Amino acid sequence: MKLVPDVLLLALLLGASAVTQLRAQNADQGASASQSPASPKAQTTSDQQYSGMYTFLKEGEFVQITVEDGARVTGFISRYGDGESDKGAFLDQFFKTGKLEGNVLSFSTEIVHGVSFDFNGSIERGEGKKPGDEAYYLLKGTLTEKSTDVNKKVTAHQRDVVFKMFPQDAQ
Repeated sequence: MKLVPDVLLLALLLGASAVTQLRAQNADQGASASQSPASPKAQTTSDQQYSGMYTFLKEGEFVQITVEDGARVTGFISRYGDGESDKGAFLDQFFKTGKLEGNVLSFSTEIVHGVSFDFNGSIERGEGKKPGDEAYYLLKGTLTEKSTDVNKKVTAHQRDVVFKMFPQDAQ
């Protein structure tokens, strides 16, 4: 019986990745149509190298990162809810802000059910041997989880994290 939820989760992951890849392809096509190859804003392959799906805190959770124009980062976190009203529900938290400078990455998510996340760190090479391998890139840094209670009191919890890039064929 565990096979059915695993298959559904895999289908969800593949669907989310396909939508993100289509958006990135459409953005690339629009950018290349409006910019000459000599333009400094012309997108290069290296701009997209960090784009992809990375693990998150628990099994089945993930972070989707899309690098646009070399520095702008969009994406979302898909995670299981921990609150009383959303315990076990799958939640998507889209990035409110995101930036990449060299390999230094930062992003903040929208608040969903009183919880938001801030990440400050870097993208580094992992143990994957070639592009497309699992953990070819890693997100390493500090994740801050902010929770707001019913009395509007905000608590923040920081932790050092390492998130591995999913293998390309799993996306």
